[in-house]
Amino acid sequence: MSVFVIGYYTILIAASCLAVYFERRRVFMLLFSLTLVSFVAGIIGGVGALRTITTLAAVLSLAAGVSYAFKEFLVQIARPGLARELRTAPLTAAFGMFVIFTYAIAGIFAPWIAPHGQAEVISTSFAPPDANMLLGADQLGRDIFSRIIYGARNTVGLALAATILAFVMGAFAGLLAAVKGGWFDQFMGRFADVIMSVPSLIFALLMLSIFGTNLFVIVVVVAVIYSPRVFRLTRAVAGNVVVMDYIEAAKLRGEGDWYLIRREILPNSTAPLVAEFGLEFCFVFLLIAGLSFLGLGIQPPTADWGSMVRENATLISFGDVTPLIPAAAIALLTVAVNFVVDWMLFRSSGLKG
Repeated sequence: MSVFVIGYYTILIAASCLAVYFERRRVFMLLFSLTLVSFVAGIIGGVGALRTITTLAAVLSLAAGVSYAFKEFLVQIARPGLARELRTAPLTAAFGMFVIFTYAIAGIFAPWIAPHGQAEVISTSFAPPDANMLLGADQLGRDIFSRIIYGARNTVGLALAATILAFVMGAFAGLLAAVKGGWFDQFMGRFADVIMSVPSLIFALLMLSIFGTNLFVIVVVVAVIYSPRVFRLTRAVAGNVVVMDYIEAAKLRGEGDWYLIRREILPNSTAPLVAEFGLEFCFVFLLIAGLSFLGLGIQPPTADWGSMVRENATLISFGDVTPLIPAAAIALLTVAVNFVVDWMLFRSSGLKG
C-alpha cells in the first residue's frame, strides 16, 4: 500500500473524527460518505481512482473557497439592505454570481484579454498548444483560446439581447392583458398558445431559412419564440395582483392603465419576473448555441461557442478534448445562472432556511 493511500485515508478519518468532536453533523456525513465512496472506488480502480477523487475534491474545495470569498466581497461593497440578503445566499448562488461576473469581464474586455483576434490566422490547422496558443489552433489555424474569449462577448451578448427583447415584449403584453381583460386578454392568450405549440428549434430553423441569419433576424426570431412564455407567467402574476383592493381603489380614482401597470402591478410582480428572466436567458442561450452548431446562428468568422464545437469536432476522434471546452463554457454558464435563479425563487417564495 502506497504512502499516498495511507495518507489519503488518514486525513479523511481524522477529519471525520474532528467533525464529530466539534458536533458538525453535516460535515461528518460528507467526509465519512466520501471515505466510504473512496474505499469502494479504491478497490475497483486502485490508486488512480483515489487520485481522481482527490482532484475533484480539491476543485470543489477551491470553488467553495472562491465562492465564499466572492460573497463576502459583495457583502462588503453592497448597501446594508442588499448586504443582509447576500449574507443568506448559499455557496451555490455565490458560485453562480462569480461565474456570471467572470463571463461578463471576459465579454466586456475581450479585445484586451484575448492574445489574438477572433479571425486572425496565426498557425497551421489543428496545431497543438504552445507558448503562443494556450489551447492550440482550430481547423483554420486560429487561436482557440482567443475565440473562446470573444465567444463570451458574441454568444452571451446575443443571448442577452434576445432575452431582453423577449422579456419586454412578453411582460408588456402580459401586464396589458391583465389590465384590459376581455377580448384582448383572450386574443393574446390564444396567440401565445399558437406560438408555443410549435417546437422552438423547428420554428427558429424555418424563420431563419426564410429571412436569413443576420444578427437582427436571430434576435427577433428568438424573442418571438420565447416571449409567449414570459407572457403566460406575467399574465398569471399580474392577474393575482389586478384583483386586489388597492387596484380597484386606483381605478375609482380615475387612474389609467399605464399608471396601474407602472405604479401598482409591476412593483408587486418584480420578484418572480426577475427569476423568470434568468430562466429565459438559459433557454435563449442554449437555443442560440444550438442554432450556431447547426450553422444557422452566428456566422463565421465571428467567434461563437456553438459553431466552435462543430468546427473542431474532428479532434474528438483523436482523443483531444479541445472541442469540449466551448461546450463546457456553455454548460457552466447555464448551471451558474440556474444557481442564482434558484436562490432568487427561494427568496421570493417567502421560505426561510
